[in-house]
Amino acid sequence: QVRLQESGPGLVKPSQTLSLSCTVSTDSITIKYDTWGWIRQPPGEGLEWMGAIANDGSAHYSPSLKSRTVISRDTSKNVISLQLNSVTPEDTAVYYCVRGSNAIDSWGQGTQVTVSS
Repeated sequence: QVRLQESGPGLVKPSQTLSLSCTVSTDSITIKYDTWGWIRQPPGEGLEWMGAIANDGSAHYSPSLKSRTVISRDTSKNVISLQLNSVTPEDTAVYYCVRGSNAIDSWGQGTQVTVSS
């Protein structure tokens, strides 16, 4: 059983960096045995896979976001982090932390992020 809780600012200004954290509560001794990722949903649009970090610590990203996205993990604190650089209003979305990559089996509740000046 796993619980994921996103946290971070709800409002970010254009050109700044969005930083989100996902705290994982799991029966496993550590998060390093699983794959963890981030998915977002802009208003009125579908889900967009952003990237994930695998159990070997390697991160993989959507080609459209790779140049400005960093996903990392702290296995001692059970935290998955997302950094999205140079944000624009089109980055406004609900951001979800998930477990899995091609198969998602757990979702956080999501956190609304608005990019506006």
